[in-house]
Amino acid sequence: MDKRTQIFEAALKLFVEFGFHGTPTSKIAQEAGVANGTLFHYFPTKDDLIIALFKETKGKMIEYVAENSVIENTLKGILKGQYLSTLYWAMDNKLEFRFVEQFKTSPYLTMIASEEMEKHLKPLFEMLNKGIDDKIIKPLPLDLMLSLISSHTYGLNNYLVNNDFSKAKQHQIISDTFELIWEMISLKSVE
Repeated sequence: MDKRTQIFEAALKLFVEFGFHGTPTSKIAQEAGVANGTLFHYFPTKDDLIIALFKETKGKMIEYVAENSVIENTLKGILKGQYLSTLYWAMDNKLEFRFVEQFKTSPYLTMIASEEMEKHLKPLFEMLNKGIDDKIIKPLPLDLMLSLISSHTYGLNNYLVNNDFSKAKQHQIISDTFELIWEMISLKSVE
C-alpha cells in the first residue's frame, strides 16, 4: 500500500472517531506509520487532506452508484436505483459514508468549489426538473428536495448501522423506505 493510501486510511478512521478538529495531523501520521513530513509532502495542510479525502471518497461512492444503479425508463425506477445503490454502498463502506456525512455538515463543504458540487448534482437536478415538468413530482425547490432525500438517506443509514439486521433485512428496509420518499415527492402514484 502506498503512503498516500496509508494516510487516507488513517485519516478516515481518526476523523470519524474523533472529528476533524479532534484529530491532529501528528496523530494521523502516527496511525499511518509515516513521518509528519511525509504527510505534509502529500497534503500541505490538514484542510487539504480533509478535502482530498472527501473528493476521493465521494468519487468512489458516485462511481459505485453509477455502475450499480438499476436503470429503468421511469423517473421512479431511476431514483430508486440510485437510492438503493447509495445505501448498499453505505452498508459496505460504513466509515467512508460516515465521513461523507460528517463532511457535508461541516464548514469544509464551503471549501469545495461550487462548480464542482454543481457538476455532481446537475444530472439529479435535471432529472428532478424533468419530473416536475412532466407533472410526476411536486414542484418543490430542488435544494429542498435534495435536502429531504439526503436527510432521509443519512437517517436511514444511521438506523441500519445501529441495528443488527441481516443483509436481506437491510435491503428490504432500504427498498421499503424508498417508497416513503417517493410518496413525499410524487404528485400521484406514477410507476
